[in-house]
Amino acid sequence: MLFPAHISILLKPCIFVFGLISTFITFANDDDKQQSKVHFIAGQPIIYLDDKMQSISGIQVTTLQPVNYHAEFTANGRAINIQPLLALRNQYLLALAERRSATAKFNHAEQNIKRQQDLYRHGVTSKHSLQSQQSQWQTDKSQLDAVHFQGQAIVNEVLLNWGKTLAEWVIAPDSHKLDDFLSGRQTLLQITLPVNKYLPEDIRTIYIEPSGFRGSANKASLISAAPQTDISTQGESYFFRTTGTHIRTGMRVAAWIPEGNEDRPGVIIPKSTLIWYLDQAFVYLKTDKEKFSRRNIVHFSATADGYFVGNELKPGDQLVTVGGQMLLSEEIRGQIPDENN
Repeated sequence: MLFPAHISILLKPCIFVFGLISTFITFANDDDKQQSKVHFIAGQPIIYLDDKMQSISGIQVTTLQPVNYHAEFTANGRAINIQPLLALRNQYLLALAERRSATAKFNHAEQNIKRQQDLYRHGVTSKHSLQSQQSQWQTDKSQLDAVHFQGQAIVNEVLLNWGKTLAEWVIAPDSHKLDDFLSGRQTLLQITLPVNKYLPEDIRTIYIEPSGFRGSANKASLISAAPQTDISTQGESYFFRTTGTHIRTGMRVAAWIPEGNEDRPGVIIPKSTLIWYLDQAFVYLKTDKEKFSRRNIVHFSATADGYFVGNELKPGDQLVTVGGQMLLSEEIRGQIPDENN
């Protein structure tokens, strides 16, 4: 039978061990609080991380540099099959050859009828011969007119479907401007702008990419306005050409088009630094040696190197480039009430 004195002796080691564990947990919690704390100043959470915790978390920071950014807007387009254009060119060249032949026959008929008229006036030939020659002249004249109208119909079709510039390339007998499209060195694009957007008059170059990734976009050069547009978007449409070898006929492409001539001052941030939470975009800034704060980003534009931000960030800001997700986790954890409280 165990008496109270015996029970007390047996419990003393357990109480001692439990006390050590409690002390360790208390110190550990205190140490965590020293390493990572979240305070709210004017409703804005401020995360405190000491140097050791920053090093363990792998947080990296960069200083934002000033840039001048030329604003862009996006549009959609597709790589055009030029086979119909080449077919029209072949038809036109054939009509041109037929016209030359018809012109030669008509000129010959003109000379013959003049000769027959002179002979008839001098009584050398009969009226029947003159009438026969006049009939031949009329036939050759009709053939020449028909070939002329045929060629003009082809030109009109090219103008209606492809515009003035491409029509000039088609009807020029010695033009080689379509050869690059035929060989695959260039691709013809039709870019359709959003309904409320317009191509500035001085813009001759845009950037295009099938995957929609701005960082790997290639240049495309303006050819002319397109007389017809994409019925699904109803915006203005333009023909461009590009040397991008990875674009195939029929592909859809994204286009980035400079908007006006005015440069905007701001900064470029890497795409990886933009964090999304609750349908809001933000970044983390290092505001002091051990302080980090979240900055909401509402207006940003995709660039080849990341995102352009105008008024919401400024040159000299210390932007967190690695560790933003960890800071978000710390911030969320800091907002959870302590069960002990």
